[in-house]
Amino acid sequence: MKVSMRKCPNCRRYTLKETCPKCGAQTYMPIPPRFSIEDPYGKYRRRLRREKGFFVFRR
Repeated sequence: MKVSMRKCPNCRRYTLKETCPKCGAQTYMPIPPRFSIEDPYGKYRRRLRREKGFFVFRR
């Protein structure tokens, strides 16, 4: 059984539970997904980031 640390976005505490024991907020996994050159969804993710303005190009 694999257990991963989770983080609360509100109080920034780490826990192993799906909800924060202190404030009751939904926790998330703070690590990014693994990188793969053969990423089947990479082009969709890049397109979404371009449309939402997450890329910042400096000249």
